[in-house]
Amino acid sequence: MNNSSIQSETDKPEQATLAVILVSETAIEIARLIRREFPETVIYTKSPIEGCVQISSFSKGVKQLFPTVDVLVFIGAMGICVRSIAPCIKNKHTDPAVINIDSSGKYVISVLSGHVGGANTFSERLARIIGGEEIITTQSDNTGLWALDTLDQRFGWITRTTAGNFNHPLTTFVNRKPTALLLDIKDAGSDYLERNKPEHTDIFYSIENIGWEKYELLIAVTPFLYPDSPVPVIYFHPRVLQLGIGCRKLCSPAGIGEYIDRFLSEKHVAKEAIAGISSIELKKDEPLLQDLSRRYNAPLHIYTASELEGIDVPNPSDKVVSVTSVPSVSEASALKASEMGLLILEKQKGVLSEGNDFTFSLAINRSVLRHGHIEIVGAGPGDPELISLKGKYFLEDADLILYAGSLVPVELTHYAKKGATVRSSAPMSLEEQFAIMKEFYDQGKLIVRLHTGDPCIYGAIQEQMALFDAHGMSYHITPGISSFQAAAAALQSQFTIPEKVQTIILTRGERRTPMPEKEKLHLLARSQSTMCIFLSAAIAKDVQRELLEHYPPTTPVAACYKLTWKDERIYRGELKDLAKIIRDNDLTLTTMIVVGEAIDNRHGLSRLYADEFKHLFRS
Repeated sequence: MNNSSIQSETDKPEQATLAVILVSETAIEIARLIRREFPETVIYTKSPIEGCVQISSFSKGVKQLFPTVDVLVFIGAMGICVRSIAPCIKNKHTDPAVINIDSSGKYVISVLSGHVGGANTFSERLARIIGGEEIITTQSDNTGLWALDTLDQRFGWITRTTAGNFNHPLTTFVNRKPTALLLDIKDAGSDYLERNKPEHTDIFYSIENIGWEKYELLIAVTPFLYPDSPVPVIYFHPRVLQLGIGCRKLCSPAGIGEYIDRFLSEKHVAKEAIAGISSIELKKDEPLLQDLSRRYNAPLHIYTASELEGIDVPNPSDKVVSVTSVPSVSEASALKASEMGLLILEKQKGVLSEGNDFTFSLAINRSVLRHGHIEIVGAGPGDPELISLKGKYFLEDADLILYAGSLVPVELTHYAKKGATVRSSAPMSLEEQFAIMKEFYDQGKLIVRLHTGDPCIYGAIQEQMALFDAHGMSYHITPGISSFQAAAAALQSQFTIPEKVQTIILTRGERRTPMPEKEKLHLLARSQSTMCIFLSAAIAKDVQRELLEHYPPTTPVAACYKLTWKDERIYRGELKDLAKIIRDNDLTLTTMIVVGEAIDNRHGLSRLYADEFKHLFRS
């Protein structure tokens, strides 16, 4: 049985093996509605009903289904559900999710395996489908606490506890006993825990800062082990460590895995955190590498000598140079696999039998280290509520927000936390922008570089990223809604019309920055596609002239000023009047020009929803 497909809100319930036991046959339409949403659903009934599987009794049917399905849904009386499943229940790690729906479809009750089996999440999903109300009784859900027994599945962590039985520390947490949360690394899961911290939990980034007398439980998101903790520990081990391996030719793997395990344990490093095994191409077929890959269920990363050349390591070797042409294999490959993260275990040498020499090193992925970070965030077209949820989280967490003041409404910076520095980049040169970002970066702070729309479209981020790359700085891009998408929404238009227009061109007119010869407006106009023209209100006359070479003079146009801002204005007309529209209404640089027959078009029928058109989810 595979419960993984339904164990968190981030997974896809459609992938679950789902069985519906129809206790009340009057509710057949509810069962059919569920099957419509989840086509692999099988409906079981005691009476013959078309499209259903007949069973002799509910108890016998459950006995057969219990070990094979992910989700078991009863529709009818709760008593029959409970009596039917009772003899089959073993433990929450193997039992399927069990849900009971009353025959009217009013209540959807999570009965068994609420967290690990996913019954709570699936109950919510089913309730939305049938228009009912989900009934969740697990304490953590009803008190807004983390579901600790599903965090590992949600974020790809490995769980262990020093308490032996996970239920004891889980109960300690759910009963709101003072808890210390240690975050040794930074990833999506640690970000989630930080954002949703309950009041009885305090966050620490170093074990040395915890005052143990105050706490009854430690929750640690870490690749390390803390055996000296005076309180029970729930460990969540993210797979963030890269194990670099060097060895003699045809080195026997016998005993080496066990040796490495013992060594890591002595160094208080969790072997469960190993994410990959790495080495040089010369060693790619070594039995040792294959053995360790299987042992840790981790992929192999093989690098050429040229890829490892030049990597600075603490323990270079002339002997290794003579064999491989590079001064290091285990340290260099571990660092390479970690994207030049941090070497937490320098080269260790081992010989378990004559002629079977090996070395190993361990590095932690650069992406999870707690250091400075720059997040380039797309602000969206202007409305503060049109920023992505992820972008909003970054604004709320940022220590520095550097926003494009001439293009991004200041209201977006109101998401900033107390004490954050908020600066407009409008009066700054590129060098000045970089200087303030690096100042915060070097302090290990989070910087948000806030650009209008989607930063990858005329966002001027390329030159910034070149500086980040040159200085080895961590950065990432969070996309945003572009103004061309806001234009389509504001114009209530679909910019692609079946059999008429299937291409959207995003471009601009030629001003100080020359356009590539093959991208001149009059050449792009040949397709008569929907064209969204950025940064060109000041040269509207030239834009109109070029477009008229191929678009008919009566082609619909729209001049959209400050889309989604409080002072948004939109002017419709025909292409022959475009320059006049922009001039008469004094439209400036925050204007999007849209040209094409798609504007206000209500003709053309998509075949997507045609009855004869069949696809994976409609057959």
